[in-house]
Amino acid sequence: MGQGPYPLHGGAAEPLHAGVAGTGADAARGHGTDPETDTIGYRGPTACAAAGITYRQLDYWARTGLVEPSVRPAYGSGTQRLYSFRDVVVLKIVKRFLDTGVALQNIRAAVQHLRARGFSDLERMTLMSDGATVYECSSPDEVVDLLQGGQGVFGIAVGVVWRDVEAALSQLHGERVDTGETLVRHNPSDELARRRRDRAV
Repeated sequence: MGQGPYPLHGGAAEPLHAGVAGTGADAARGHGTDPETDTIGYRGPTACAAAGITYRQLDYWARTGLVEPSVRPAYGSGTQRLYSFRDVVVLKIVKRFLDTGVALQNIRAAVQHLRARGFSDLERMTLMSDGATVYECSSPDEVVDLLQGGQGVFGIAVGVVWRDVEAALSQLHGERVDTGETLVRHNPSDELARRRRDRAV
């Protein structure tokens, strides 16, 4: 960024339409999206397992607009929320911030900021917090500047969270948005079992 650590105050990040990632205002800015976001969704229990949160937390965050499912919101009691991969990354980041005592207002500002960024930006980003303010750092120098200033006692490398979520979801069930088909992503043993079943039929 070249501007030093970027503080994410409440209202500093431009609010986006609730629950929309990679579309609308986001797309108008030319930010990239992951094509899988549009084709694969994860139900609540799967999102919870990958993010390390309880279903009660997930439900509360969705109802209060902190992290809403961008693939499919709940339309009454008969429908299942579907979360995108990016949503699950954000859920895990929120959990880490809450665990370290960051104020919910600052977490909301950080979530809005994350939703406004493209996928390539997220993987390079480090979020730092001194407990009162959340800062975005896009280079090691910015992290050092923040630490030398006596700020930033806690950091989250978004790319590391990204890979953790990717590894967790690779072992869990996803759902094709277009057909509703249940699938397990990138799981070699599961693929082998499927092929054996197909041969046995």
